[in-house]
Amino acid sequence: MPVESVFPQLEALLPHVQKPIQYVGGELNSTVKPWDECDVRWALMYPDAYEVGLPNQGVMILYEVLNEQEGVLAERTYSVWPDLEALMREHGVPQFTVDSHRPVKAFDVFGLSFSTELGYTNMLTALDLAGIPLESKDRTEDDPIVLAGGHAAFNPEPIADFIDAAVIGDGEQAVLDMTRIIREWKAEGRPGGREEVLFRLAKTGGVYIPAFYDVEYLPDGRIARVVPNKSGVPWRVSKHTVMDLDEWPYPKQPLVPLAETVHERMSVEIFRGCTRGCRFCQAGMITRPVRERSITGIGEMVDKGLKATGFEEVGLLSLSSADHSEIGDIAKGLADRYEDDKIGLSLPSTRVDAFNIDLANELTRNGRRSGLTFAPEGGSERIRKVINKMVSEDDLIRTVATAYGNGWRQVKLYFMCGLPTETDDDVLQIADMATKVIAKGREVSRSNDIRCTVSIGGFVPKPHTPFQWAPQLSAEETDARLEKLRDKIRGDKKYGRSIGFRYHDGKPGIVEGLLSRGDRRIGAVIRAVYDDGGRFDGWREHFSYDRWMACADKALAPYGVDVDWYTTRERTYEEVLPWDHLDSGLDKDWLWEDWQDALDETEVEDCRWTPCFDCGVCPQMDTHIQIGPTGKKLLPLTVKNAGPAPAASGHSH
Repeated sequence: MPVESVFPQLEALLPHVQKPIQYVGGELNSTVKPWDECDVRWALMYPDAYEVGLPNQGVMILYEVLNEQEGVLAERTYSVWPDLEALMREHGVPQFTVDSHRPVKAFDVFGLSFSTELGYTNMLTALDLAGIPLESKDRTEDDPIVLAGGHAAFNPEPIADFIDAAVIGDGEQAVLDMTRIIREWKAEGRPGGREEVLFRLAKTGGVYIPAFYDVEYLPDGRIARVVPNKSGVPWRVSKHTVMDLDEWPYPKQPLVPLAETVHERMSVEIFRGCTRGCRFCQAGMITRPVRERSITGIGEMVDKGLKATGFEEVGLLSLSSADHSEIGDIAKGLADRYEDDKIGLSLPSTRVDAFNIDLANELTRNGRRSGLTFAPEGGSERIRKVINKMVSEDDLIRTVATAYGNGWRQVKLYFMCGLPTETDDDVLQIADMATKVIAKGREVSRSNDIRCTVSIGGFVPKPHTPFQWAPQLSAEETDARLEKLRDKIRGDKKYGRSIGFRYHDGKPGIVEGLLSRGDRRIGAVIRAVYDDGGRFDGWREHFSYDRWMACADKALAPYGVDVDWYTTRERTYEEVLPWDHLDSGLDKDWLWEDWQDALDETEVEDCRWTPCFDCGVCPQMDTHIQIGPTGKKLLPLTVKNAGPAPAASGHSH
């Protein structure tokens, strides 16, 4: 039976809301498939506003992977702003997809990708607007399977009551495997109802179904153990790792937004994973091992993507793009190929020790010369040893001097506050570093017209990292430390004016910390915040720290734990962590040893270029590091103005 579009009811509401264009759909390269010709239907959500959600690479890739399958459709939905939410409630319009404005409740799977935990309240808004019961235990087989993915899904326990399933790791193959299981269950006439299809997913060992596990607690509030409550369910659930990225050249047809979004460019992921071993970095730890896309694979993706979109900038994405073994050839090859078209290239941020001026010049050859961003992360040499960010101050000054000497005028430095063992002095050294950068810049550029912006984020300990045991700095201490730093920078008569200072106060970090290391008891807090009107917690103007604290005090009181227990408390080796039954491939003993190394200020090398450290990922996940160099060069696809090219050119090299 076809499912009706709700657009006629929605259209009447759009003149009364801000940025109505974001709800209209019909973007270039979006896909609408006939409902009745498909037997498995996915609604994909990035739980934030359209302008943040549309460019999200993960959702874009899964959207395309699913829609390429025969008999499968995928549509997208985003969080609606509070102005439209109120009108939708008033007029009975449900949460809809932007592709064909079908109600989300009509789909088989409602998949949400969480890159940050602050999207949890937006998930509840979407469920409620869709008419899907908020708690999984109240759903019937007429409701979609609510699935969480993305980096935050590596600890889905705080939202265990609200989701039916979670997938950790790479999604490309995982969504196809899930689609097959759901299709077979539906074809058989849905035997055993909702519980049966969830059981079939759980049995694969790669889909986590929270309802099939019980959590037992000790009298002091810590977890005693997590046990399967159904036979045939695995004790641990493994992450998915896609090997050979060249086999997955997505997105081939990137979406081009209608409304302004946060990133107006086409992006290509040049490798996945990182082995630098920065101890604070969850993304680097959970995406191991390193898997490089080949230089020719990247070239083909850029060519197809530009033809499909008309963008004028290409972002070369990864956790540390300058670490690709052929980054120099990639940048030069692309800059050569698109010189006449003035296509600019960009890297998200560059490691200080991987930066060189040749690379920087290639990146800016056809585009505009914007500022350079470096992330030393820690202000002092000591704290950089603690976090294993091996960048000396001399390296940084030398690199920045090269940039200023070659005509750059703006450098942005990114640091963190609240790192384990940090003191006021470690943070105050950020000011010293910034003044040295400006002094050197003035010297080499012979100009006073240069800027250095210092940007500071609060450190939040994350699951599956060596810092998962670390105490978090309280909001008050974070703010006090940053105030001292601000005063030091502002008080510098000689250099202070050339240093921009941006920082976030410590409050959102405490909420993020509560959600990132929380267990199932935190679900009651999220629910209370949502009931009290909490939405868009990642947006400063919507975030309310007081609301989170009041709801947490009330919801956690019966359990005898509080916010500090989850955030500023240090964990011991013996403690069962809420995510221990989710296997990221990292050996817990290895993580603990690395935590001890951090406390001893011991640095660890990158295992790409040194012998293996036994972190556990490669043997356990049956994976291996995949890196070049391939020795190939990116020749231009066609020689311009040389008459029509033969059809096969570009793939024969």
